[in-house]
Amino acid sequence: MDNGQNMYSPGQFAQPTPPPVQTVYARPRKFSTLSVTIIAVLALLFIGAGVLSFWLYSNYVDQKTDVQGRVDTAVNDATKKQADNDAAKFLERDKEPNRTFVGPDDYGRVTFDYPKTWSVYVANDVEQSGGTYKSYLNPVYVPPVSNNQQFAIEVTIQSIETDSALNVYSSLVKNGKLKTSPITINGVQGTRLDGQFNNDIVGSAVVFKIRDKTLTVRTDAQTFVKDFNKLIKTIKFNQ
Repeated sequence: MDNGQNMYSPGQFAQPTPPPVQTVYARPRKFSTLSVTIIAVLALLFIGAGVLSFWLYSNYVDQKTDVQGRVDTAVNDATKKQADNDAAKFLERDKEPNRTFVGPDDYGRVTFDYPKTWSVYVANDVEQSGGTYKSYLNPVYVPPVSNNQQFAIEVTIQSIETDSALNVYSSLVKNGKLKTSPITINGVQGTRLDGQFNNDIVGSAVVFKIRDKTLTVRTDAQTFVKDFNKLIKTIKFNQ
């Protein structure tokens, strides 16, 4: 080597040639039958859970609506019942104070108390004409008199014996359409009739003897039986 310099051959430090690059392709994974089955089951469970949740929610909404409807119905029924009770109490209070009915002196001067909201119609003036005394009482106004017309109260005083007056009802008592029972009002004994007097009249009546006459006080409908029962307790007459 000359002049102390190291001499190298041209290829002494050359980089080695890298090996050729091989491309590796990943193989597609194959799902096993078990995996597919598990996925299908899970999907079905998920769908089933959704359907069940929807059904439960729908059922809850329906039940809630039904319960609310029943609550609303109960509230409406209670409100109506209270309103009906209030109206009934008002009507009862509106009937007071009572008025006093007074019959002809020659026919025993029959008296009794009746609601002030009722009207009275006297069918004939026996003071002049004699015969049978008839009067009718009804709430607000008295409708035209007829055999089939219902009245709250009918008052009849006949110039016949009490047994004869009761015999008129004997056939109705025998066939069970009318029932008879004894009654005592203000110390006076009489007879009470309850049931069907004819095809249009279903009510109650009381029959009393007044000297040589007979008094009959009758209600023609079950609607007025409560008022009738209160009214007859106040009946008085000259014996």
